[in-house]
Amino acid sequence: MSAENHGPSTPDAGLGAAADVTGGVVPRAAADTAPDAGAGSGADAADRFARDLADVSAVELITTVSVHLLSAAALRCGLAEEGEDAQDLDEARTIINALAGLVTAAAPDLGDTHARALRDGLRSVQLAFKEASAIPDAPGGGPGEKYTGVVS
Repeated sequence: MSAENHGPSTPDAGLGAAADVTGGVVPRAAADTAPDAGAGSGADAADRFARDLADVSAVELITTVSVHLLSAAALRCGLAEEGEDAQDLDEARTIINALAGLVTAAAPDLGDTHARALRDGLRSVQLAFKEASAIPDAPGGGPGEKYTGVVS
């Protein structure tokens, strides 16, 4: 995982957290808070990451991963400032399929607020994919549609 943050998250007053798309606060990915190379041994860093991960709830972790996948899918669909330079629909399809499986499987445990926001984001990137694709998929054959049903 790269230390770059391409998602809709914004730093939250240095608390090691970021605002997610639902308005809540979720922890930054471990790579975003990685210590400097001179800050200690690799074992110390691994221990800190394990402790940090232990403090994160499953809902927060799933939401954070989903937001990162949404951001990556949007980038690969050509929705970033770079536009078509960053567009890669093969990669977008793979990411959207993974995101759809995660959101569909986790929705009952996430609660309505989180699940709805993630489903809306998923639907947005599915529609962006369809718009960007020169060759339309068969109904139900678009990215993630085996998990979500046909998106139109």
